[in-house]
Amino acid sequence: MQKIVRDADSGRRYTDKLVKVYTLAGDEIWVLIHIEIQGKADGSFNERLYRYNYRLVDCYPQHKVASFAVLTNQLNCKDLGCYQQSLWGTQMKFDFPVLNLQLWSNRFAELEANPNPFAVIILAQLIAHNTTDKQLLFEGKFRLIRQLYQRGYDRQDILELFRFIDWMLLLPKELELQLKHEVIKIEEEQKMAYITSIERFAKEEGETKGEIKGEAQTLLVLLKLKFGSLPEWAELKINSADKDQLDLWVEKFLTAESVESLLGY
Repeated sequence: MQKIVRDADSGRRYTDKLVKVYTLAGDEIWVLIHIEIQGKADGSFNERLYRYNYRLVDCYPQHKVASFAVLTNQLNCKDLGCYQQSLWGTQMKFDFPVLNLQLWSNRFAELEANPNPFAVIILAQLIAHNTTDKQLLFEGKFRLIRQLYQRGYDRQDILELFRFIDWMLLLPKELELQLKHEVIKIEEEQKMAYITSIERFAKEEGETKGEIKGEAQTLLVLLKLKFGSLPEWAELKINSADKDQLDLWVEKFLTAESVESLLGY
C-alpha cells in the first residue's frame, strides 16, 4: 500500500492491509478491500476515500476494489459515503458504504447477545465515547469483561479482547484496583485464570515505572498500527512522558487525525 499512497498530495496517508479472500462457495478470488476507520470525518473524507480507491484500481486494474468507512464517534453521517464532480457534461460519482457505530447506541442488548467478537469491540467503543461518569465507565467495563467468559471464546480470544477493552476504557487508579479484585472473583467462581495472568495484573502497586514503560510501548504499537512508521521525535516524546500524559494520549488516540495532532508536535 505504501507505493500507492506515498505520492498523495493531500498530506500523510496510511492504510493497513491487503487481504486475499475466498467466497462462501469456496472459490479463490482476489479483491482489494480498503477500510477507513476513524472517530470523526473531516471535510476531505469523501475525497480521500475516492483517492485511495482510484489509486488501488490504477495499481491493480485486474482486480476489483471495495472501499468501506467506519466512524466511531460521529452522530450524523448523512453527508458521507459519496464523492462526485462534474464539468461540462463529464460526470464522476463514487459511492461507498459507511458504518456509523453511534447508530448502535440504543442496541446494547442486541450487541451483548451477539457472539461475534466485533460486537464486543463496538460495545467498548460506544461506552468509551458516550460515558463521562467514571463509575458508569467502571460498570460498563466490568460488564464487558464479565461477558467475555459467557461468550464461549477460547483463552487467546479472551485475552486479546480484554487488552482492547482495558486500553479503550481507562479508569482512575482506585477503580482499576476495584476492577482487578472483581475480575479475580469471577475467575475464582468459574475456576479460570485467563485475565489475571496478564502481566499488568501481576505487578505490585509500587511498580509505577514498569507500568509507565508498558503503557508507552502499547501506545507506540497502537500508533504504528493506525498511522504507520513513527518519526523519531514521536517515540522519544512518548518514552519520556509521565503516566498522566500517556493516559491522556491513549484516551484521545482513536479520534486523532495524525501523530502530530495527538502529541502536539
